[in-house]
Amino acid sequence: MTKKGSELLADELNKLKRMDRVKVIKDIAEARGHGDLKENAEYHAARERQGFIEGRISDIENKLANSNIIEIDKIENDGKIIFGATVILINLKTKEILNYQIVGEDESDIKYKKISFNSPIAKALIGHYQDDIVDVLTPKGIVTYKVKNVKYII
Repeated sequence: MTKKGSELLADELNKLKRMDRVKVIKDIAEARGHGDLKENAEYHAARERQGFIEGRISDIENKLANSNIIEIDKIENDGKIIFGATVILINLKTKEILNYQIVGEDESDIKYKKISFNSPIAKALIGHYQDDIVDVLTPKGIVTYKVKNVKYII
């Protein structure tokens, strides 16, 4: 994952442990005070939230422990499309210009033009170089792009 992605996951982990976990424990204690737990919807909802929080904490801890952090801006740019690279593409049919950064699954967010390395377009692009012509298989058929630029920026 990228350094930024690692930082975002660490921030989420911190919030889950220091705020969300504490709040749900208080919610469970308060719901217990309302009596019979079998028919106590607040108690069951809080326990469900607690399960989600603990699962997410475990998931993030595993991802952070097993990840390789890529600092793309510290790698010499030879024009090759790699994980973390920002790519400017030209759709050769429509002449539309697209701009994407190839990131990890947890970081991907199309609103911010960050695509997962597992996406069809990223898979097609990785390993190619600036000025290459790349065919990408999409649900609507093959789209041909020219790689206009490859940047190694944060």
